[in-house]
Amino acid sequence: MNVLDPLVARYASWLSLPGEATADISDEDPDNVVLMPMVLRIERNDPPERTALLEASAAAALAVCLDERCAEGGEWHEAMRGWISGRIRKVARRARGSHWDAVQELPGVTVEVGAAQVRAFLPMRVADMPKELSRLQISGSELAVDEPGPVKPDAPVLWLPPDVPMSAGKSAAQVGHATMILAALLHGDGMDAELGAWRDAGYPCSVRQADEETWAKRHPGDDPESAWRSHGVAVVRDAGFTEVDPGTVTVLAQWPSS
Repeated sequence: MNVLDPLVARYASWLSLPGEATADISDEDPDNVVLMPMVLRIERNDPPERTALLEASAAAALAVCLDERCAEGGEWHEAMRGWISGRIRKVARRARGSHWDAVQELPGVTVEVGAAQVRAFLPMRVADMPKELSRLQISGSELAVDEPGPVKPDAPVLWLPPDVPMSAGKSAAQVGHATMILAALLHGDGMDAELGAWRDAGYPCSVRQADEETWAKRHPGDDPESAWRSHGVAVVRDAGFTEVDPGTVTVLAQWPSS
């Protein structure tokens, strides 16, 4: 059993029905929200490139989910399985210097891509978030758009939409959703060899801003299941809690064999 299995069962219904994307949270107790914190290392005088930071975010979110401690019987399994079975929410914060060093002691996985570093943590209730995380700022994570060059060979491409502005923190969470969905669909289709090879390589991916033609060509319309079966395209549809409208497609993730 894979900790990501609940995603497989819910994937198509998430995208074809409005319920999850327009969920009413008016009665939700903010302290009881369970989410995955992600911390982006952004040093004041030497910030990373935006693309590398997003690629590290995408890999880190999946790496912590599929860490051996999250496997059935592992010490992290119940916390991770419970989060994935509910609303999958993340929050990205920024850290530098001693604050970055401090969060390395908390349960999670750090991924480095080039000069960019991101740590994704075991999901937790907001009320239980330790001060090393809660004191970090959510805002201020914006980075200039860079020129990333060619995509990585034999790795998925995570396409960001051409007309939906998102902060680096919001984008980091969305590409993390995308790699989780890709891994869940691979496992659900019995492609564990491909998933294992991706894991062994460190979950590399390319994050790119799509132009209108690229986005239109890959967008699955109202048939996300066929898009995956036929073209290897998985979709992230946001619930609209922050920055974007409910139901917005924030990432199109293309598996490289398609």
